[in-house]
Formats: sequence, C-alpha cells, structure tokens
Amino acid sequence: MLEISLHILDVINNSVKAGASLIGVTVCENKKDNVLSVTISDDGCGMDPEFLKTVTDPFRTTRTTRKVGMGLSLFKAAAEATDGSFSITSEKGKGTTVCATFTYNHIDRQPLGDMAETIITVLSGNANIDFLYRHSVDEKEFVLDTREVRQILGDVELSGPEIMLWLTEYINEGLAEISQSV
Repeated sequence: MLEISLHILDVINNSVKAGASLIGVTVCENKKDNVLSVTISDDGCGMDPEFLKTVTDPFRTTRTTRKVGMGLSLFKAAAEATDGSFSITSEKGKGTTVCATFTYNHIDRQPLGDMAETIITVLSGNANIDFLYRHSVDEKEFVLDTREVRQILGDVELSGPEIMLWLTEYINEGLAEISQSV
C-alpha cells in the first residue's frame, strides 16, 4: 500500500467484518515531537489470545477465500520502516485496537493520503455502523462523529448522495482548517 490512509481503510474493513457497531479512527500529527500516530479501535468480536499472537503474520488469516492476509503485516512494516512502532490489543467479545506510530519526517514514511476519501468510502458502504473520526495537527483538532450527524439528520439516510457530498466537503474543510499554519 502506498498511503497510510489505505492501511487505515484495510483495518476498518477488518473491523466491519468483525461485526463492529462503532469504529474509532484517531490520527495525530504531532509535528513538534516529529510523530504521526494512528489508532483504530472497534467494538467488534475481538480475537482470542492465540490468534492475536500471530495476527501480523501474512500467512495467518480468518479468510476462507485465500490463505494470505497481508494488511496488518504491511501496516506494521510501514510503521517500523520509519523507526516507529505497531501494536494490537484485543479481547474476545469486546473489540480490537490497532496502533501505529511513524517518525513524522522520516524519509521512508508513506504519505498520509486522502483521509476524507477514506472516511467517505467507509461511510458510504456501511450506513449502519457508527464512526468516530478524530484528526489533530499539533493543538488543532477536527472531529466527525456519525452519531451526532444522525441526530441532526433524523430520518435522513447517512448514505444518501447529498449527505455524502456534504460530509466530504465537511471533512475536507475541517482537515484544511487544522492543517493551516498559525
């Protein structure tokens, strides 16, 4: 994968397959400390301790269509290539949390990618799942909580084309605002 946002999308898809009803994505760009951190958490089915020990092995997967699962191993390799770190915690029946940290200005750090498009892709295909997306750049923060959006919209479907267009613009504007230099 060429962008961190694609790794995030892959982990979110794993969360959806695990039956999550709430998925959190937190991206922290701490330029002062030279750290980019990504945390994805869910309330899905979780993993048992034995599977968790080998979950980043590319030849360990729950898929039945193929015997290779490269997503987590590639995400881990991307973080570690920047002298960063990678961890997964999970509890059966409670959910999973994936954390990756990157050295922000490391020459081998992949670009973050289009986070608005990533979030919209997830929202458009998973209308019944709630998402909490937090993105900070130093002290500034943007938050999108679909639970709040649903309250405002009432009976209007979140996945409607007009709502998706509005959400895309809202996310892009929010990310542009927090990325502006002071």
